[in-house]
Amino acid sequence: MKKELALGMMRLPVGADNKIDYDKTTQIIDYFMEQGFRRFDTAELYHDTQSEYAVNKCIVKRYDRDSFEIADKLSSWRIAENSSAGEFFQKQLKVTGLEYFDRYLLHSMEEKLYPGAVEKRYFEFIFEKKAQGFIREAGFSFHGKPELLEKILTEYPEVDLVQLQINYIDWDNPAVRAKECYEIARKHGKKILIMEPVKGGLLANLNGKAAEILKEAAPDASIASWAIRFAAGLEGVDTLLSGMSNMEQMMDNTNIMKNFKPLDDEELKTLGRLRAFMHQNPLVECTNCGYCLTECPLELPIPSFIRVLNNSRIFGDIPQIRNSYKAYSAKHSPDECVNCGCCAGVCPQHLDIPFHLASLAKWAKDL
Repeated sequence: MKKELALGMMRLPVGADNKIDYDKTTQIIDYFMEQGFRRFDTAELYHDTQSEYAVNKCIVKRYDRDSFEIADKLSSWRIAENSSAGEFFQKQLKVTGLEYFDRYLLHSMEEKLYPGAVEKRYFEFIFEKKAQGFIREAGFSFHGKPELLEKILTEYPEVDLVQLQINYIDWDNPAVRAKECYEIARKHGKKILIMEPVKGGLLANLNGKAAEILKEAAPDASIASWAIRFAAGLEGVDTLLSGMSNMEQMMDNTNIMKNFKPLDDEELKTLGRLRAFMHQNPLVECTNCGYCLTECPLELPIPSFIRVLNNSRIFGDIPQIRNSYKAYSAKHSPDECVNCGCCAGVCPQHLDIPFHLASLAKWAKDL
């Protein structure tokens, strides 16, 4: 059976200048559409504010409006003090070239941002835009604790959907509590959109013992397929979002979702063994969202540094990891961090990023 898949427009192909490669982006979008998929997800800040323009250039200007669906977000922390949600929204419509959004979400609701959203009546704003026909479905993406999710869904029952971070590593992780959030959304009868099913690519790039556990069970299956099938197989899931950066990922993801089969009992047991192994070496729960990059005054490549730190904890000191660190630290090293906390202030995972950068710097001294 076919499952709904959305292309997350936050990890598109980029060139040497780190700008979006529109030719390659167009190729993966065309293939995506050819496979019968039509949903796309963007936000104003993705790709250093270029993602919405990519939606316009690669989708809106090239396809009939009824052949695709676009989800966008109101990122409250990106609204200037002298501006308003209405102005932010109108600019998004203009940049994307759309007359309406199929889905519109309050971005990253969590303990720090929710009070401001209530005070400034952002929920009422998106409900009003829906009533005016500028939004087809209204909801929010969520990065907080289950108790807050219960509160939001109780106070704003009008929301159509909720976007949750769900993957097999976060499922029973006490820091994320993904299973509890999922169960609350189900209880309230909301459509569930899943983000980070492959945890920012982390669960697609396992190697060593972790990869062996999965390959022994299914030699021909991709590593990423386990994560995608776990998340998409949950009851009540409306759409799975995946940030696909190249044609190989696109072909693998669309094939899985076109010919979808949920994990069976034996496969779920295999994931249980994998989780037990991975929990022996706790990872930094970074999803590579990139929010920290826009706030760091030194422009440190924080997600890349954390990826190296995680890999070092799972696989040890191997040449591949050392080479990655040397490449990422060619311009800036983690010990340059001044501990200002700007990055931690916007992290949806509430990570103590300066602490983790210090840990990496300590590890790197032995290289």
